[in-house]
Amino acid sequence: MSLERQHKSMRFRSMCRFFTFYFLLFTFYFVSCSQTEPRIPFGFIELVYYQDVGGPIERFSFFIIAEDDDGMENLGDLYLYNDYEQLRWHLSSDEWVTFIEDGKTWIGTWSIANDENDTLPRGQYRVVLLNKGGEKAERLLTFDAPEQPRLPFPTLEIDQGQYTVSSLYAKNQLVCYDDSGSFLQTAALSSMSGSIADLGISSTARTAALWAQDALYSTSAFTNVVQIER
Repeated sequence: MSLERQHKSMRFRSMCRFFTFYFLLFTFYFVSCSQTEPRIPFGFIELVYYQDVGGPIERFSFFIIAEDDDGMENLGDLYLYNDYEQLRWHLSSDEWVTFIEDGKTWIGTWSIANDENDTLPRGQYRVVLLNKGGEKAERLLTFDAPEQPRLPFPTLEIDQGQYTVSSLYAKNQLVCYDDSGSFLQTAALSSMSGSIADLGISSTARTAALWAQDALYSTSAFTNVVQIER
């Protein structure tokens, strides 16, 4: 083979390698940056009565089941709107609470308030979930709760490794926090009293509050935190 033909052959192979490399690079970039819309299969808004010196005050618990084919780490922002009253709440991925129940991932918060502790408007709300690629999902939720508490406010005591609950609510859970005050886990209560050790609570849990739910009327009560004494 002549020297000129060898040079042409080498240039051709170099060009093939060049285009193959950039084709693979483009394909990898396209696949890795693919944008898929997040999904909201289900959500709820629940009135929560919080313990206060002058009596229970209204907040509400807002959670959705969130799904994204690119993973939960791809989700970025969660918004809740009441368009009629022109109200808006925003939660970033650093702010929302995440928990898994029956294989579904829930995100949201236990404590959204209206200005100056005003009663929250009943009616229709709009949920918007954004991922980091800018894709979004929307869902409408209805918030319809009693204007006044139906049940007495519950209580929680923990002393020497034993918990005691007074509650007429149908479902009761302990919401546990670590020593920095960050949410750690929930523990369902099947009895109004018992041993903390039997609840499977992490050894890093330092405080807990009672979350009592009345699912029929979409209301809950959330007590102040108490120290977990083992």
